[in-house]
Amino acid sequence: MDEFIFDENEPFQERPWIKWESTYEIEAWIDTYNRDMQKIIKDPRASGYGICFMLEEGGEIYLHTTPEGIVLIDVTPDAEWVSPLLAAVTQEEASASRIWTLPVEKLTQLILGLSSLIKSTRMVRNHEFRFKKTGSKILYRDR
Repeated sequence: MDEFIFDENEPFQERPWIKWESTYEIEAWIDTYNRDMQKIIKDPRASGYGICFMLEEGGEIYLHTTPEGIVLIDVTPDAEWVSPLLAAVTQEEASASRIWTLPVEKLTQLILGLSSLIKSTRMVRNHEFRFKKTGSKILYRDR
């Protein structure tokens, strides 16, 4: 895996996706991604940092892990075709807001399921996941 070099003045580069086939490979990718993300996050309380998966068949999925260990998944309208996979992984019905949540323990399973569908990735630093927090409850905005 390539070393990620961060330049504050440059947009994040799109990276081609390698079709990972085992949980070991996915966990190694997650570890590398986490180290790369730590290099760019100046404020540990910042939100909007994450990764964008560009899908082979169209659309994008944005992923962000909260400090509380919740994975937020934002599906663009062009990627709604992947909703059955997300429903299977999250064990929830499709969300009208296209924002999905799952515990971080399911992240490996999610990425393994998506791996053959991903064309490329890029890191994001200011994605609006269309949610707001009140206390410990996450409220989602309709799209």
